[in-house]
Amino acid sequence: MVEEKPARLTVGVVGAGRVGPVLAAALKLAGHHPVAASGVSEASRRRAEALLPGVPLVEPAEVLARADLVLLTVPDDALPALVRGLAETGAVRPGQLLVHASGRYGTSVLEPALRAGALPLALHPAMTFTGTPVDVQRLAGCCFGVTAPGELRTAALALVIEMGGEPEWIEESARPLYHAALAIGANHLVTLVAQAMDLLRQAGVQEPGRMLGPLLGAALDNALRSGDAALTGPVARGDAGTVTAHLTELRTHAPETVASYVAMARATADRALANGMLKAEYAEALLGALADGGTR
Repeated sequence: MVEEKPARLTVGVVGAGRVGPVLAAALKLAGHHPVAASGVSEASRRRAEALLPGVPLVEPAEVLARADLVLLTVPDDALPALVRGLAETGAVRPGQLLVHASGRYGTSVLEPALRAGALPLALHPAMTFTGTPVDVQRLAGCCFGVTAPGELRTAALALVIEMGGEPEWIEESARPLYHAALAIGANHLVTLVAQAMDLLRQAGVQEPGRMLGPLLGAALDNALRSGDAALTGPVARGDAGTVTAHLTELRTHAPETVASYVAMARATADRALANGMLKAEYAEALLGALADGGTR
């Protein structure tokens, strides 16, 4: 049996940051029709022109007036007030699909628009965005954290698949925890990698990215495949002397990294202890070195 394609929709974007224009461009490739976007900064205007050429930039209320499906892609903290404002001014139309891409929120943040007759969807792509056309390609196989009322699950599924993604259903109450997990994995990873590159430069390495690339790629692959069994290095082995030497050097050359090193080393030690990799007889000296912060 041939599945019937969902109806082609006119698409609007409120908030032409790094995410909204990319999602609209992906929907365009699926046959939908971007018709309007809003954005105030020069960077937003450039993104809209690059990803949605020919689509006019208008006020948010006008975006809603023109579109069947509206992507509300503003920062998390701005989303509740935006939704309330659009609902209170009568910009929301009954039967209009309102989709936000925030990881933090489910559909409850869209409640004011729901009371005005809108159809609420939370479709969060678990991906880091540059706001350039390459992001559209990266959506292929990208997981989306999806929260939707039961009657809209089919529509949510269709939209995610049309954008090249894979839906993962997230309960409304679990959205903050879901988003915290992604922030730990992605945002903190960038900080750790940037710190490592800075330290390698100080150590005289000319191309730190080239050195780290194979190592971090293998570590990420092993971690995704094996979890805690992929732990390695001096903390997992209980090499307190090596950890003390690390902290002494960091305190001298990059004191701003000491706190993050200690925090991650303690977390690593806890996980290594729990799964039996770190022997209890080595853990005491290791934890003592971390408590000292490299001062001894």
